[in-house]
Amino acid sequence: PKKGCRDMKLYFSPGACSLSPHIVAEEAGLACEYILASTKSHKLQDGTDFYSINPLGYVPFLVLDDGQTLREGPVIVQYLADQVPEKKLIPAAGSMERYRVLEWLNFIGTELHKTFGPLFVPSTPDAFKTTSLGNLRRRFEWLEPQLADKDYLMGKQFTVADAYLFTVSNWGKFVGLDLSDLPHLQAYLGRIASRPAVQAALRAEGLLKD
Repeated sequence: PKKGCRDMKLYFSPGACSLSPHIVAEEAGLACEYILASTKSHKLQDGTDFYSINPLGYVPFLVLDDGQTLREGPVIVQYLADQVPEKKLIPAAGSMERYRVLEWLNFIGTELHKTFGPLFVPSTPDAFKTTSLGNLRRRFEWLEPQLADKDYLMGKQFTVADAYLFTVSNWGKFVGLDLSDLPHLQAYLGRIASRPAVQAALRAEGLLKD
């Protein structure tokens, strides 16, 4: 059963970076209402203008039952994980392990996530796309040996950083970034994809067909 936490609403778009907090909420067993907010039309399914909810117009966007909001994925996953510390989705505040997870979240956010961004924009000049793909390839080549002798980024324990890395790594196939020759990365992504909570999130977003 889902933990009867606050009545939270998570706005998402299928396969976007909002998949990361969606996975974390499923892993944590939190009761969340998932609301589809198209990143193309910026409208909800009932026609509501998403900009009227989040003026920046992007996902993920978390609304708590008291009306407070959180809008940045790496922050939202920390908040969700901290609601259920016994799940160990993020280490304790103040511990060195916590800073390691934050280090990973920042690396994924600034070096991977943000570098992918221009590749999804049709008007981005080809030369810039080529540079971005080269930068991404080098980052993933650096990442490959980091995954050589462990199940997850932090070792045996799945954390919020894994949800984020899994989400952005899966974008490669949409932008012509071939990562199939990185065996440790591929094994790692396979381990994450097989987790029941991850499958539940993918199924809910229409990304996994039974």
